[in-house]
Amino acid sequence: MSLFEISHHEDTDRLTPDGRSRSLSLLILCAGALMTILDGNIVTVAMPAIQRDLGFSAPGLAWVVNAYLIPFGGLLLLAGRLGDLLGRKRMFTAGLAVFTVASVLCGVAGGQGTLVAARALQGVGGAMTMAVVLGMIVALHPEPRERARAIAVFSAVGATGAALGTFLGGALTQTVGWYWIFLINLPIGAVAWFAAVRVLPADRGAGPGRSADWAGAVLVTGALMTTVWTIIGSGGRPVSTTLVLAAVALALFAAFTLRQVRAAHPLLRLGILRSRTLGGANGTQILMLGTMYGFQYIGTLYLQRVLGYDELSTSFAFLPAPLLIGALTLGLAARLVERFGPYRVLAAGLALATAGMVLLSRAPADGSYAADVLAPLLLLSAGFAVAMPALTGLAMAGVAEEDAGLASGLFNTTQVVGGSLGLAVLTTLAASRTEGLVGEGAPLVAATADGYRLAFLVAAGLGAAALALAAVVLRPARAGR
Repeated sequence: MSLFEISHHEDTDRLTPDGRSRSLSLLILCAGALMTILDGNIVTVAMPAIQRDLGFSAPGLAWVVNAYLIPFGGLLLLAGRLGDLLGRKRMFTAGLAVFTVASVLCGVAGGQGTLVAARALQGVGGAMTMAVVLGMIVALHPEPRERARAIAVFSAVGATGAALGTFLGGALTQTVGWYWIFLINLPIGAVAWFAAVRVLPADRGAGPGRSADWAGAVLVTGALMTTVWTIIGSGGRPVSTTLVLAAVALALFAAFTLRQVRAAHPLLRLGILRSRTLGGANGTQILMLGTMYGFQYIGTLYLQRVLGYDELSTSFAFLPAPLLIGALTLGLAARLVERFGPYRVLAAGLALATAGMVLLSRAPADGSYAADVLAPLLLLSAGFAVAMPALTGLAMAGVAEEDAGLASGLFNTTQVVGGSLGLAVLTTLAASRTEGLVGEGAPLVAATADGYRLAFLVAAGLGAAALALAAVVLRPARAGR
Protein backbone atom coordinates (compact mmCIF):
# COMPACT_ATOMS: atom_id res chain seq x y z
CA MET A 1 0.00 0.00 0.00
CA SER A 2 1.34 3.42 -0.98
CA LEU A 3 2.27 5.91 1.72
CA PHE A 4 0.47 8.71 -0.04
CA GLU A 5 -2.75 9.21 -1.93
CA ILE A 6 -2.23 11.37 -4.97
CA SER A 7 -4.47 14.38 -5.43
CA HIS A 8 -4.11 16.93 -8.23
CA HIS A 9 -4.46 20.70 -7.97
CA GLU A 10 -4.31 23.27 -10.72
CA ASP A 11 -0.77 24.46 -10.02
CA THR A 12 0.78 21.76 -7.86
CA ASP A 13 1.12 18.01 -7.94
CA ARG A 14 0.75 17.44 -4.23
CA LEU A 15 0.80 14.21 -2.29
CA THR A 16 -1.68 14.09 0.55
CA PRO A 17 -0.26 11.93 3.37
CA ASP A 18 -2.30 9.82 5.75
CA GLY A 19 -2.26 10.34 9.53
CA ARG A 20 0.76 8.12 10.17
CA SER A 21 2.76 9.73 7.39
CA ARG A 22 1.85 13.22 8.64
CA SER A 23 3.22 12.32 12.07
CA LEU A 24 6.45 11.03 10.54
CA SER A 25 6.71 14.10 8.31
CA LEU A 26 6.24 16.36 11.34
CA LEU A 27 9.01 14.47 13.17
CA ILE A 28 11.38 14.97 10.23
CA LEU A 29 10.57 18.67 9.92
CA CYS A 30 11.11 19.18 13.64
CA ALA A 31 14.41 17.30 13.54
CA GLY A 32 15.69 19.57 10.77
CA ALA A 33 14.49 22.66 12.60
CA LEU A 34 16.03 21.45 15.86
CA MET A 35 19.52 21.37 14.35
CA THR A 36 19.20 24.96 13.22
CA ILE A 37 17.69 26.18 16.48
CA LEU A 38 20.30 24.41 18.60
CA ASP A 39 23.06 26.02 16.58
CA GLY A 40 21.83 29.48 17.48
CA ASN A 41 22.58 28.91 21.18
CA ILE A 42 25.02 26.02 21.39
CA VAL A 43 27.93 28.24 20.33
CA THR A 44 27.44 30.77 23.13
CA VAL A 45 28.87 28.70 25.98
CA ALA A 46 31.73 27.41 23.77
CA MET A 47 32.98 30.86 22.74
CA PRO A 48 35.80 31.13 25.33
CA ALA A 49 37.16 27.71 24.29
CA ILE A 50 37.00 28.63 20.59
CA GLN A 51 38.82 31.87 21.34
CA ARG A 52 41.59 30.04 23.21
CA ASP A 53 42.13 27.37 20.56
CA LEU A 54 41.99 29.53 17.43
CA GLY A 55 43.40 32.76 18.84
CA PHE A 56 40.47 35.05 18.09
CA SER A 57 40.59 38.63 19.28
CA ALA A 58 37.50 39.88 21.12
CA PRO A 59 36.12 41.71 18.04
CA GLY A 60 37.04 38.78 15.80
CA LEU A 61 35.29 36.28 18.06
CA ALA A 62 31.99 38.09 17.53
CA TRP A 63 32.11 37.00 13.89
CA VAL A 64 31.72 33.36 14.91
CA VAL A 65 28.13 34.41 15.73
CA ASN A 66 27.71 37.26 13.26
CA ALA A 67 28.81 35.23 10.23
CA TYR A 68 25.92 32.86 10.92
CA LEU A 69 23.24 35.41 11.82
CA ILE A 70 23.70 37.75 8.86
CA PRO A 71 22.97 35.24 6.06
CA PHE A 72 20.46 33.39 8.21
CA GLY A 73 18.39 36.47 8.97
CA GLY A 74 18.89 37.96 5.53
CA LEU A 75 17.83 34.93 3.49
CA LEU A 76 14.78 33.69 5.41
CA LEU A 77 12.22 35.75 3.52
CA LEU A 78 13.74 34.91 0.13
CA ALA A 79 14.04 31.21 0.97
CA GLY A 80 10.43 31.13 2.12
CA ARG A 81 9.16 32.60 -1.16
CA LEU A 82 11.46 30.37 -3.24
CA GLY A 83 10.00 27.43 -1.38
CA ASP A 84 6.54 28.53 -2.54
CA LEU A 85 7.81 28.80 -6.13
CA LEU A 86 10.22 25.86 -6.46
CA GLY A 87 8.74 23.45 -3.93
CA ARG A 88 9.12 23.50 -0.15
CA LYS A 89 10.43 19.95 0.03
CA ARG A 90 13.25 20.83 -2.36
CA MET A 91 14.15 23.90 -0.31
CA PHE A 92 14.05 21.95 2.97
CA THR A 93 16.19 19.03 1.79
CA ALA A 94 18.70 21.31 0.06
CA GLY A 95 18.96 23.37 3.24
CA LEU A 96 19.57 20.26 5.33
CA ALA A 97 22.37 19.20 2.99
CA VAL A 98 24.06 22.62 3.02
CA PHE A 99 23.74 22.97 6.80
CA THR A 100 25.13 19.49 7.48
CA VAL A 101 28.15 19.92 5.19
CA ALA A 102 28.84 23.36 6.68
CA SER A 103 28.65 21.90 10.20
CA VAL A 104 31.36 19.38 9.34
CA LEU A 105 33.52 22.17 7.92
CA CYS A 106 33.06 24.09 11.20
CA GLY A 107 34.05 21.03 13.23
CA VAL A 108 37.29 20.46 11.34
CA ALA A 109 38.21 24.15 10.98
CA GLY A 110 41.81 24.77 11.94
CA GLY A 111 41.84 28.54 11.52
CA GLN A 112 39.75 31.62 12.09
CA GLY A 113 38.90 32.29 8.44
CA THR A 114 37.79 28.72 7.79
CA LEU A 115 35.48 28.70 10.81
CA VAL A 116 33.91 32.06 9.97
CA ALA A 117 33.35 31.06 6.32
CA ALA A 118 31.83 27.73 7.36
CA ARG A 119 29.57 29.50 9.84
CA ALA A 120 28.32 31.77 7.02
CA LEU A 121 27.53 28.67 4.95
CA GLN A 122 25.70 27.25 7.96
CA GLY A 123 23.60 30.41 8.02
CA VAL A 124 22.62 29.89 4.37
CA GLY A 125 21.63 26.27 5.01
CA GLY A 126 19.79 27.20 8.18
CA ALA A 127 17.72 29.84 6.38
CA MET A 128 16.80 27.40 3.60
CA THR A 129 15.72 24.80 6.15
CA MET A 130 13.82 26.97 8.61
CA ALA A 131 12.08 29.25 6.13
CA VAL A 132 9.68 26.59 4.85
CA VAL A 133 9.05 24.43 7.92
CA LEU A 134 5.98 26.25 9.19
CA GLY A 135 4.53 26.46 5.69
CA MET A 136 4.93 22.69 5.28
CA ILE A 137 3.32 22.04 8.67
CA VAL A 138 0.33 24.21 7.72
CA ALA A 139 -0.05 22.42 4.37
CA LEU A 140 0.21 18.98 6.01
CA HIS A 141 -2.41 19.73 8.69
CA PRO A 142 -5.43 21.51 7.16
CA GLU A 143 -7.79 20.58 10.02
CA PRO A 144 -7.65 23.33 12.73
CA ARG A 145 -7.34 21.08 15.82
CA GLU A 146 -4.72 18.88 14.21
CA ARG A 147 -2.84 21.96 13.00
CA ALA A 148 -2.84 23.47 16.51
CA ARG A 149 -1.31 20.28 17.90
CA ALA A 150 1.31 20.13 15.16
CA ILE A 151 2.25 23.77 15.76
CA ALA A 152 2.49 23.02 19.50
CA VAL A 153 4.95 20.22 18.75
CA PHE A 154 6.99 22.49 16.48
CA SER A 155 6.96 25.26 19.08
CA ALA A 156 8.08 22.78 21.72
CA VAL A 157 11.03 21.88 19.55
CA GLY A 158 11.84 25.55 19.02
CA ALA A 159 11.58 26.64 22.63
CA THR A 160 13.18 23.48 24.02
CA GLY A 161 15.95 23.53 21.43
CA ALA A 162 16.88 27.11 22.26
CA ALA A 163 17.21 26.25 25.95
CA LEU A 164 18.78 22.84 25.28
CA GLY A 165 21.48 24.48 23.17
CA THR A 166 22.92 26.14 26.26
CA PHE A 167 23.08 22.79 28.07
CA LEU A 168 24.63 20.88 25.17
CA GLY A 169 27.11 23.64 24.39
CA GLY A 170 28.59 23.53 27.85
CA ALA A 171 28.45 19.74 28.21
CA LEU A 172 30.10 18.98 24.86
CA THR A 173 32.70 21.73 25.16
CA GLN A 174 33.88 20.63 28.59
CA THR A 175 33.78 16.86 27.97
CA VAL A 176 34.87 16.24 24.36
CA GLY A 177 35.77 19.66 22.92
CA TRP A 178 34.04 22.58 21.22
CA TYR A 179 34.30 21.13 17.71
CA TRP A 180 31.73 18.48 18.66
CA ILE A 181 29.04 21.14 18.95
CA PHE A 182 29.27 21.18 15.14
CA LEU A 183 30.18 17.57 14.33
CA ILE A 184 27.15 16.28 16.22
CA ASN A 185 25.06 17.66 13.35
CA LEU A 186 26.51 15.15 10.87
CA PRO A 187 24.59 12.03 11.97
CA ILE A 188 21.45 14.04 12.75
CA GLY A 189 21.54 15.87 9.43
CA ALA A 190 22.29 12.76 7.38
CA VAL A 191 19.41 10.79 8.89
CA ALA A 192 17.03 13.75 8.62
CA TRP A 193 17.95 14.34 4.95
CA PHE A 194 17.51 10.69 3.98
CA ALA A 195 14.18 10.49 5.79
CA ALA A 196 12.99 13.79 4.28
CA VAL A 197 13.74 12.62 0.74
CA ARG A 198 11.85 9.37 1.30
CA VAL A 199 8.90 10.51 3.41
CA LEU A 200 7.99 14.18 2.93
CA PRO A 201 5.18 14.75 0.41
CA ALA A 202 6.35 16.12 -2.90
CA ASP A 203 5.27 19.49 -4.21
CA ARG A 204 6.30 21.31 -7.36
CA GLY A 205 5.48 24.83 -6.24
CA ALA A 206 3.99 27.52 -8.44
CA GLY A 207 7.02 27.59 -10.72
CA PRO A 208 9.80 30.21 -10.93
CA GLY A 209 8.75 31.55 -14.29
CA ARG A 210 5.31 32.48 -13.02
CA SER A 211 6.17 34.95 -10.30
CA ALA A 212 9.91 35.20 -9.75
CA ASP A 213 11.02 38.70 -8.76
CA TRP A 214 14.79 38.52 -8.68
CA ALA A 215 15.32 42.29 -8.38
CA GLY A 216 13.04 42.32 -5.33
CA ALA A 217 14.87 39.29 -3.95
CA VAL A 218 18.23 41.06 -4.16
CA LEU A 219 16.85 44.21 -2.55
CA VAL A 220 15.11 42.54 0.41
CA THR A 221 18.03 40.18 1.05
CA GLY A 222 20.45 43.11 1.08
CA ALA A 223 18.11 45.08 3.33
CA LEU A 224 17.70 42.27 5.85
CA MET A 225 21.41 41.41 5.91
CA THR A 226 22.30 45.06 6.44
CA THR A 227 19.68 45.31 9.21
CA VAL A 228 21.03 42.28 11.08
CA TRP A 229 24.62 43.50 10.60
CA THR A 230 23.66 46.95 11.90
CA ILE A 231 21.98 45.51 14.99
CA ILE A 232 24.48 42.85 16.05
CA GLY A 233 27.52 45.09 15.73
CA SER A 234 26.00 48.28 17.10
CA GLY A 235 27.78 48.06 20.44
CA GLY A 236 31.29 47.74 19.00
CA ARG A 237 31.47 50.43 16.34
CA PRO A 238 31.19 54.23 16.17
CA VAL A 239 27.66 55.61 16.32
CA SER A 240 28.18 57.36 12.97
CA THR A 241 28.91 54.03 11.25
CA THR A 242 25.82 52.45 12.77
CA LEU A 243 23.69 55.37 11.55
CA VAL A 244 25.10 55.05 8.02
CA LEU A 245 24.35 51.31 7.95
CA ALA A 246 20.84 51.93 9.28
CA ALA A 247 20.28 54.52 6.53
CA VAL A 248 21.46 52.03 3.90
CA ALA A 249 19.08 49.39 5.28
CA LEU A 250 16.15 51.83 5.21
CA ALA A 251 16.99 52.88 1.65
CA LEU A 252 17.06 49.24 0.53
CA PHE A 253 13.72 48.55 2.24
CA ALA A 254 12.23 51.61 0.55
CA ALA A 255 13.51 50.48 -2.85
CA PHE A 256 12.14 46.99 -2.21
CA THR A 257 8.71 48.36 -1.28
CA LEU A 258 8.61 50.50 -4.42
CA ARG A 259 9.61 47.47 -6.47
CA GLN A 260 6.81 45.37 -4.97
CA VAL A 261 4.23 48.04 -5.77
CA ARG A 262 5.30 48.18 -9.43
CA ALA A 263 6.25 44.54 -10.15
CA ALA A 264 3.79 42.44 -12.13
CA HIS A 265 4.62 39.39 -9.99
CA PRO A 266 6.12 40.73 -6.73
CA LEU A 267 8.21 38.61 -4.39
CA LEU A 268 6.12 39.85 -1.45
CA ARG A 269 2.47 40.64 -1.96
CA LEU A 270 2.17 43.71 0.25
CA GLY A 271 -1.46 42.83 0.89
CA ILE A 272 -0.34 40.01 3.17
CA LEU A 273 1.05 42.64 5.55
CA ARG A 274 -2.42 44.16 5.95
CA SER A 275 -3.42 41.13 8.00
CA ARG A 276 -3.92 42.43 11.54
CA THR A 277 -3.21 39.00 13.01
CA LEU A 278 -0.04 38.34 11.00
CA GLY A 279 1.37 41.81 11.62
CA GLY A 280 0.40 41.80 15.30
CA ALA A 281 1.90 38.36 15.88
CA ASN A 282 5.19 39.34 14.25
CA GLY A 283 5.34 42.61 16.17
CA THR A 284 4.61 40.84 19.45
CA GLN A 285 7.30 38.29 18.67
CA ILE A 286 9.96 40.97 18.15
CA LEU A 287 9.36 42.26 21.68
CA MET A 288 8.96 38.80 23.23
CA LEU A 289 12.22 37.56 21.74
CA GLY A 290 14.04 40.44 23.41
CA THR A 291 12.85 39.05 26.74
CA MET A 292 13.72 35.49 25.76
CA TYR A 293 17.26 36.33 24.66
CA GLY A 294 17.79 38.34 27.82
CA PHE A 295 16.83 35.25 29.78
CA GLN A 296 19.10 32.87 27.85
CA TYR A 297 22.17 34.93 26.98
CA ILE A 298 22.49 37.38 29.85
CA GLY A 299 21.33 34.74 32.32
CA THR A 300 24.23 32.59 31.14
CA LEU A 301 26.66 35.47 31.65
CA TYR A 302 25.28 36.12 35.15
CA LEU A 303 25.94 32.51 36.16
CA GLN A 304 29.46 32.52 34.74
CA ARG A 305 30.75 36.01 35.46
CA VAL A 306 28.93 36.77 38.72
CA LEU A 307 28.30 33.41 40.37
CA GLY A 308 31.49 31.86 38.94
CA TYR A 309 29.99 28.82 37.19
CA ASP A 310 32.03 26.91 34.60
CA GLU A 311 30.59 25.68 31.29
CA LEU A 312 29.33 22.34 32.62
CA SER A 313 27.78 23.85 35.76
CA THR A 314 26.04 26.48 33.62
CA SER A 315 24.68 23.71 31.40
CA PHE A 316 23.11 21.87 34.33
CA ALA A 317 21.82 25.11 35.84
CA PHE A 318 19.80 25.70 32.65
CA LEU A 319 18.67 22.07 32.30
CA PRO A 320 15.28 22.65 34.03
CA ALA A 321 14.36 25.10 31.25
CA PRO A 322 14.26 22.67 28.28
CA LEU A 323 12.73 19.95 30.44
CA LEU A 324 9.88 22.18 31.63
CA ILE A 325 9.36 23.80 28.22
CA GLY A 326 9.19 20.43 26.50
CA ALA A 327 6.80 18.94 29.06
CA LEU A 328 4.43 21.92 29.05
CA THR A 329 4.47 22.56 25.32
CA LEU A 330 3.89 18.96 24.30
CA GLY A 331 1.47 18.04 27.05
CA LEU A 332 -0.49 21.20 27.79
CA ALA A 333 -0.13 24.09 25.34
CA ALA A 334 -2.30 22.71 22.52
CA ARG A 335 -5.09 21.79 24.94
CA LEU A 336 -4.96 25.24 26.53
CA VAL A 337 -5.22 26.89 23.10
CA GLU A 338 -8.18 24.66 22.21
CA ARG A 339 -9.99 25.50 25.43
CA PHE A 340 -9.22 29.17 25.99
CA GLY A 341 -8.14 30.41 22.57
CA PRO A 342 -4.67 31.51 21.42
CA TYR A 343 -4.89 35.10 22.65
CA ARG A 344 -5.64 34.24 26.28
CA VAL A 345 -2.91 31.59 26.35
CA LEU A 346 -0.42 34.04 24.79
CA ALA A 347 -1.32 36.73 27.33
CA ALA A 348 -0.89 34.32 30.25
CA GLY A 349 2.48 33.16 28.92
CA LEU A 350 3.75 36.71 28.43
CA ALA A 351 2.62 37.64 31.95
CA LEU A 352 4.52 34.67 33.43
CA ALA A 353 7.67 35.47 31.46
CA THR A 354 7.55 39.14 32.44
CA ALA A 355 7.10 38.24 36.12
CA GLY A 356 10.08 35.89 35.89
CA MET A 357 12.27 38.59 34.42
CA VAL A 358 11.20 41.06 37.12
CA LEU A 359 12.33 38.54 39.76
CA LEU A 360 15.61 37.99 37.93
CA SER A 361 16.26 41.74 37.91
CA ARG A 362 16.69 41.52 41.70
CA ALA A 363 19.53 38.93 41.56
CA PRO A 364 22.44 40.26 43.67
CA ALA A 365 26.20 39.91 43.20
CA ASP A 366 26.40 37.48 46.14
CA GLY A 367 23.29 35.57 45.11
CA SER A 368 22.75 31.85 44.78
CA TYR A 369 21.20 29.68 42.11
CA ALA A 370 18.49 28.21 44.34
CA ALA A 371 17.41 31.51 45.86
CA ASP A 372 17.80 33.95 42.97
CA VAL A 373 17.82 32.07 39.66
CA LEU A 374 15.73 28.89 39.82
CA ALA A 375 12.31 30.47 40.46
CA PRO A 376 12.67 33.07 37.66
CA LEU A 377 14.00 30.33 35.37
CA LEU A 378 10.88 28.22 35.95
CA LEU A 379 8.50 31.16 35.48
CA LEU A 380 10.21 32.23 32.26
CA SER A 381 10.27 28.67 30.92
CA ALA A 382 6.59 28.13 31.68
CA GLY A 383 5.72 31.45 30.07
CA PHE A 384 7.57 30.76 26.85
CA ALA A 385 6.27 27.18 26.76
CA VAL A 386 2.65 28.30 26.46
CA ALA A 387 3.20 31.61 24.63
CA MET A 388 5.14 30.35 21.60
CA PRO A 389 2.59 27.81 20.27
CA ALA A 390 -0.22 30.34 20.69
CA LEU A 391 1.75 33.09 18.95
CA THR A 392 2.84 30.78 16.11
CA GLY A 393 -0.74 29.69 15.54
CA LEU A 394 -1.91 33.31 15.41
CA ALA A 395 0.83 34.22 12.92
CA MET A 396 -0.14 31.44 10.51
CA ALA A 397 -3.92 31.69 10.95
CA GLY A 398 -5.73 32.64 7.78
CA VAL A 399 -2.61 32.58 5.57
CA ALA A 400 -3.39 31.23 2.10
CA GLU A 401 -1.55 28.02 1.24
CA GLU A 402 0.31 29.65 -1.66
CA ASP A 403 1.72 32.21 0.80
CA ALA A 404 2.51 29.78 3.62
CA GLY A 405 6.23 29.66 2.82
CA LEU A 406 6.42 33.45 2.71
CA ALA A 407 4.53 33.79 6.02
CA SER A 408 6.81 31.15 7.56
CA GLY A 409 9.92 32.98 6.34
CA LEU A 410 8.55 36.29 7.65
CA PHE A 411 7.83 34.81 11.09
CA ASN A 412 11.33 33.34 11.30
CA THR A 413 12.83 36.62 10.09
CA THR A 414 11.19 38.59 12.89
CA GLN A 415 12.58 36.01 15.32
CA VAL A 416 16.12 36.79 14.19
CA VAL A 417 15.59 40.56 14.03
CA GLY A 418 13.77 40.66 17.36
CA GLY A 419 16.30 38.47 19.14
CA SER A 420 19.29 40.31 17.66
CA LEU A 421 17.84 43.74 18.39
CA GLY A 422 16.85 42.81 21.94
CA LEU A 423 20.24 41.28 22.64
CA ALA A 424 22.10 44.28 21.21
CA VAL A 425 20.10 46.70 23.37
CA LEU A 426 20.39 44.61 26.55
CA THR A 427 24.10 43.85 26.26
CA THR A 428 24.89 47.50 25.45
CA LEU A 429 22.93 48.71 28.48
CA ALA A 430 24.58 46.13 30.74
CA ALA A 431 28.09 46.97 29.51
CA SER A 432 27.54 50.73 29.82
CA ARG A 433 26.19 50.39 33.35
CA THR A 434 29.08 48.15 34.39
CA GLU A 435 31.74 50.43 32.87
CA GLY A 436 30.23 53.45 34.58
CA LEU A 437 30.23 51.78 38.01
CA VAL A 438 33.77 50.44 37.61
CA GLY A 439 34.89 53.93 36.63
CA GLU A 440 33.40 55.17 39.90
CA GLY A 441 35.44 52.61 41.84
CA ALA A 442 32.91 49.79 42.30
CA PRO A 443 34.23 46.20 42.45
CA LEU A 444 34.06 44.44 39.07
CA VAL A 445 31.75 41.60 40.12
CA ALA A 446 29.31 43.93 41.86
CA ALA A 447 29.33 46.33 38.90
CA THR A 448 28.78 43.43 36.47
CA ALA A 449 25.83 42.17 38.50
CA ASP A 450 24.32 45.65 38.56
CA GLY A 451 24.66 45.90 34.77
CA TYR A 452 22.90 42.57 34.32
CA ARG A 453 20.12 43.61 36.70
CA LEU A 454 19.47 46.65 34.52
CA ALA A 455 19.35 44.44 31.43
CA PHE A 456 16.92 42.04 33.13
CA LEU A 457 14.67 44.95 34.12
CA VAL A 458 14.61 46.31 30.57
CA ALA A 459 13.88 42.79 29.30
CA ALA A 460 10.92 42.70 31.67
CA GLY A 461 9.77 45.97 30.11
CA LEU A 462 9.97 44.37 26.66
CA GLY A 463 7.79 41.52 27.91
CA ALA A 464 5.25 43.98 29.27
CA ALA A 465 5.28 45.86 25.95
CA ALA A 466 4.68 42.58 24.09
CA LEU A 467 1.70 41.91 26.36
CA ALA A 468 0.31 45.40 25.73
CA LEU A 469 0.72 45.10 21.96
CA ALA A 470 -1.00 41.70 21.95
CA ALA A 471 -3.88 43.18 23.96
CA VAL A 472 -4.35 45.97 21.43
CA VAL A 473 -3.85 44.05 18.19
CA LEU A 474 -4.49 40.35 18.82
CA ARG A 475 -7.37 40.39 21.31
CA PRO A 476 -10.40 38.93 19.51
CA ALA A 477 -13.37 41.21 19.07
CA ARG A 478 -16.33 40.55 21.34
CA ALA A 479 -19.41 39.08 19.78
CA GLY A 480 -21.91 41.72 18.80
CA ARG A 481 -19.43 44.57 18.60
